[in-house]
Amino acid sequence: MKADMITKPKSDDSAVAAIMKSVRGNIRQYTMIIALVVIWLIFQILTGNFLTARNLTNLLTQSSVVGIAACGIVLVMVAGHIDLSIGSFVGLTGAIAANMLVKQNLNVWLALAITLLCGLALGCWQGFWIAYRQVPAFIVTLAGMLMFRGGVIGVTGSLSLSPNNEIFRAIGQNYLPNIIPDAGMNITALLIGAICLVIYWIMTFRSRAARISYGFQTLSFPIFMVKTLVISGVIVGISFVLASFRGVPYLALILGLTVIAFTIISTKTAFGRHVYAIGGNKDAAVLSGINIKKTNFTIFVLMGLVTTIAGICYASRLNAAAISGGQSMEMDVIASAIIGGTSTLGGEGTIIGAIIGALVMASLDNGMSLYGLGSFEQYLVKGTVLLLAVWVDIATRKKG
Repeated sequence: MKADMITKPKSDDSAVAAIMKSVRGNIRQYTMIIALVVIWLIFQILTGNFLTARNLTNLLTQSSVVGIAACGIVLVMVAGHIDLSIGSFVGLTGAIAANMLVKQNLNVWLALAITLLCGLALGCWQGFWIAYRQVPAFIVTLAGMLMFRGGVIGVTGSLSLSPNNEIFRAIGQNYLPNIIPDAGMNITALLIGAICLVIYWIMTFRSRAARISYGFQTLSFPIFMVKTLVISGVIVGISFVLASFRGVPYLALILGLTVIAFTIISTKTAFGRHVYAIGGNKDAAVLSGINIKKTNFTIFVLMGLVTTIAGICYASRLNAAAISGGQSMEMDVIASAIIGGTSTLGGEGTIIGAIIGALVMASLDNGMSLYGLGSFEQYLVKGTVLLLAVWVDIATRKKG
């Protein structure tokens, strides 16, 4: 985990030179943001309706399920592991929720609670074998992929289960209500955007003050303000896009809360520091007294929890659970993390980067579908993007 913007410009440097130094020092952090903007512009030119409020809102909901699961895979990959069971895990937990509602006729909240407990149990199962029995995560999660896929077939009875429960369906399909229904725009979306903007400014300035107090290198104040204003502009832009359509989807709210929680876990807790230490240098982590087994176990418990949330959202969005649910989703989730800067070698990655990666993957799917490309072209393009992302990871590591 590299310090943000590690280059401190000298007094005789021009503003342009200082900015270029910062960009070169954080090239992987910026590459995918630039790529995302380029992808959006290309598809807007090709289709003419990609950058509409309706499509961008749909894009956000399409990427939310993958983004939620990607928050967990970042910790897994940073620690030097992999999880191949994500797609089957999503399918199974979504099927459990649907089964509780359709076949068992349980209260929706009880059904969701049972589903979350089942997901935690499955996460503990995989974490036990990886952490305490020293079975490689690749093998454990490969076995989990097969077992969970069988579980989907068993829970659904090889049928498609449609809960058709209003509360359950709202999770994946509805939007936060507008606090002023007759207003020309969705005021709720604007209010949430304003709150996010205030929180971002408070956290950004507090972080800068903390770095200065500890004597760490920071950007000069003018360049720091440019960066802060650009990101603030993005927050405002997203708020107005959502406000001009139907507002904030519940899926986006769940994604946002998950991102905040996992960002705090990964950057503000001892557990998060231990995860990065294990991925960076496992031997040094052992010598420093980190409990490797406990940390690895906790990683997969958290992965089980966040994948279960993704499974519930997935089934809710489709209002159905079928034997094909979540199939191959692990590829999109892993690709999102890698494209967003999570290293395949461990020790490096961010939650925000994974969300950017999820947006890149969803944008490719959405844009190519709007343009009318077939499955052959879509798989070819996505595979090429993933290959290039891994190449950038390896190339920048060698230069470092």
